Amino acid sequence: MITPILLCGGSGTRLWPLSRKSYPKQFVPLVGETTLFQASALRLSGAGFAAPMVLTNSDFRFIVTEQLAEAGIDPGAILIEPAGRNTAPAVLAAALWLRARDPEGLMLVAPSDHVVPDAAAFRAAVAAAEPAARAGQLVTFGIKPDRAETGYGYLELDGDPGDFTPQVIGLKRFVEKPDLATAEDMLASGQFLWNAGIFLFSVKAIIAAFEAHAPDLMAPVQGAVDKGEPDLGFLRLDPDAWDGAADISIDYAVMERADNLAVVPYAGGWSDLGGWDAVWRESGPDGDGIVTQGRATAIECRNSLLRSEDDGLEVVGIGLKDVIAVAMPDAVLVADASRAQDVKQAVSALKAQSARQAEAFPKDHRPWGWFESLVVGERFQVKRIHVHPGAALSLQSHHHRSEHWIVVEGTAKVTVDDSIQLVSENQSVYIPLGAVHRMENPGKVPMVLIEVQTGSYLGEDDIIRYEDIYARK
Repeated sequence: MITPILLCGGSGTRLWPLSRKSYPKQFVPLVGETTLFQASALRLSGAGFAAPMVLTNSDFRFIVTEQLAEAGIDPGAILIEPAGRNTAPAVLAAALWLRARDPEGLMLVAPSDHVVPDAAAFRAAVAAAEPAARAGQLVTFGIKPDRAETGYGYLELDGDPGDFTPQVIGLKRFVEKPDLATAEDMLASGQFLWNAGIFLFSVKAIIAAFEAHAPDLMAPVQGAVDKGEPDLGFLRLDPDAWDGAADISIDYAVMERADNLAVVPYAGGWSDLGGWDAVWRESGPDGDGIVTQGRATAIECRNSLLRSEDDGLEVVGIGLKDVIAVAMPDAVLVADASRAQDVKQAVSALKAQSARQAEAFPKDHRPWGWFESLVVGERFQVKRIHVHPGAALSLQSHHHRSEHWIVVEGTAKVTVDDSIQLVSENQSVYIPLGAVHRMENPGKVPMVLIEVQTGSYLGEDDIIRYEDIYARK
């Protein structure tokens, strides 16, 4: 069996404001109806594939399980990284975990935020790579370039790609992101592929490669796996051991030093959605080069992307050319399309101003569902709270605020001190300051309520938890 290893971290800065640190691009339906993470998991499922292993951080662990469940996929192990350490420690942790369970197995390492429209064609490329991987080679997948792209690294082939049908070819070297002139020369030569950052190798081969080329990673990552703590179906890697692992990519740590490399060309569609220009390209512009999403209207525009992420917010462009406009409930981006890669500068500027929008998403996702602030005043706040069927918030109290809950969809089971009651649609309940309380959704459909908070302090850290089914502190 091939175990997919889905790498699921990232800060999401290049697709701000839709992608943010608290909810990066892999969890967003940027192209199509499913999220990039769900599409990646579905692409690497079916005959020959084991349940996917996911490496992510603590903040995303419940989002991962929720989105896999929505896609109808039962996850394998979910490893929680205590801190971001780039791809090399993550891949090694996955390999060491698998060695104890499937030492003869193969692992297919893939980012979870790429677009590959033809899943069957990609699986055919994986099948072509499998014999070489079982023979001990470290196989990477290279994308046939269709333009002189300076935003990707490249792979130089040691052989003729022919018609770019899936086949195993020798890999001469990795090439860093080039300047435009070098990219044009490489495109013309026909001997270079884009480096997709996707790999297939055996558990034994990749561990041997780390032992040979990155031995300093072995002890801290092995320690992080061995001392990892199970937590509600997740494995939390040990933070003290993990701290000793270098922050380094698998390309630098292993691939650029190994001599048992091979590459399989892939000529199908692919994008890492590295900017809004890529989203525009992958969304299928019309004859005027226009892409609209949501409540967006383009009048006499050309080569532009207009996108509204709020059903109550209309985005209208008139006479625009080469413009990206993305509107969220709490932030709007307007940029020249040629400056798509500079969107991360906006995030840096907002962070310098301590603006919440730099990293926080309008919807705060929790293991039980999500909430969003509708109105915020000096001593009051109004929220919409969405609770999944069967889910429950923690048993808690607040020092500085009281709350009114009005159920607008479904039924809530509400605990207030010693009282437990069912609150149906159009009914409300009052939570006094200091009362020990909890809300649950006992039904089969989502429960939605409007919460009105009043008090001297309304921060999310004014919570004392007494019980929590998700083991949060």
